[in-house]
Amino acid sequence: MNVYQLAKERLKVIFDNFDNIYVSFSGGKDSGVMLNLCIEYIRANNLQRKIGVLHLDYEIQYTETLRYIDRLFKANADILEIYRICVPFKVQTSTSMFQPYWRPWDEEKRNIWVRPLPEGCFTQEDFPYFDRKMWDYEFQNRFAAWLHARKKARRTCCLIGIRTQESYHRWRCIYNNQNRFLGKRWLRQWPGGIICNAYPIYDWLTTDVWTANGKFGWDYNRLYDLFYMAGVPLESQRVASPFISQAVSSLYLYRAIDPDTWGKMIGRVNGVNCTSIYGRSNAFGWQQVSIPKGMTWEQYMYFLLSTLPAKTRKGYLEKLSVSIRFWREKGGVLKDETIRELQRLGVQIQVEEKSSYRTEKKPVRMEYMDDADLPEFSLLPTYKRMCICILKNDHACKYMGFSPNKEEKLRRKKIMDKYQSLLGATE
Repeated sequence: MNVYQLAKERLKVIFDNFDNIYVSFSGGKDSGVMLNLCIEYIRANNLQRKIGVLHLDYEIQYTETLRYIDRLFKANADILEIYRICVPFKVQTSTSMFQPYWRPWDEEKRNIWVRPLPEGCFTQEDFPYFDRKMWDYEFQNRFAAWLHARKKARRTCCLIGIRTQESYHRWRCIYNNQNRFLGKRWLRQWPGGIICNAYPIYDWLTTDVWTANGKFGWDYNRLYDLFYMAGVPLESQRVASPFISQAVSSLYLYRAIDPDTWGKMIGRVNGVNCTSIYGRSNAFGWQQVSIPKGMTWEQYMYFLLSTLPAKTRKGYLEKLSVSIRFWREKGGVLKDETIRELQRLGVQIQVEEKSSYRTEKKPVRMEYMDDADLPEFSLLPTYKRMCICILKNDHACKYMGFSPNKEEKLRRKKIMDKYQSLLGATE
């Protein structure tokens, strides 16, 4: 079977086993295909039921994306229950050294909102669990339990249009053996088994997405046509919150593709105009990054830190301290090839035979280096990588491999505990 036929089989499993189903829909090509597949399935099988659609509206978006969302919602209003969320949660931004996040639909910024609230949207008053410390991903996790309780459902499933072709992280999400529901790698259960996430198009390629749109005449976001005309490669065409690190290099396109929105957004979030100019240059850690003559990467790092606000500088130094301690006391896992190269260069390392991680790589303890032109550079502890984080305004240091810190993990644990209590109340 081809991926389209496999997706339809997976939808049958979902519709047979869940009484409450909703699609996480961004307006991009993958979530658009996911929603179109569900619409087609309901209509083709004459199902007397509706499907939910969760759309996190980030206030600032391409006009063509908004047109697509409105168009799809209106054309299928008879079978869609739409949850268009306009809430001032925290959203990551990599456009500013002063702001690690911004808030869409912040009442305090109403006078500079890029556009008015859309009709029929859900606001913070609709969600008793919302608080201003909450990030967008935290809100999205809590939404599942909120909707499950609201619908008095037996089982709830959230359909997510991610594809393993996009990243190794997504591949790992699908192919790990934990929390599978009904033994399916593309169906993952949350604690309690009452709520699941499903990934029915995980094995699609970008070409499959566009083949399906063309073959079945599905509506799609016309922004991709504009991307094509602007010379953006097929694999780089993405619809995302415009200020996250993955979108910084294409922020400049707003100015050419959607000038009316651009004129409003440069005054909405700090650093947008500067990022659009330099976001694709080494000034923001892209392409080939170099250091000033006569400086080491360590010296350059401290120079960059000296230009930052005190709070931002402290955040980076804390991350650096954690990383230095990790490589000194626990160590990271590296390939044999990388270990041999480090030894050949005379780098002092301590290699252990066995790791606590599920990998054949060996754990290596070592001190920070200035730079390393070696395999697995993106995994090695170097001051150059820290410089790139700073240049990218990567406040969370994801480029360094950092996961959420202790405070963030505690917040997630509280959310999951609350989530469990909500589920228990509905059983």
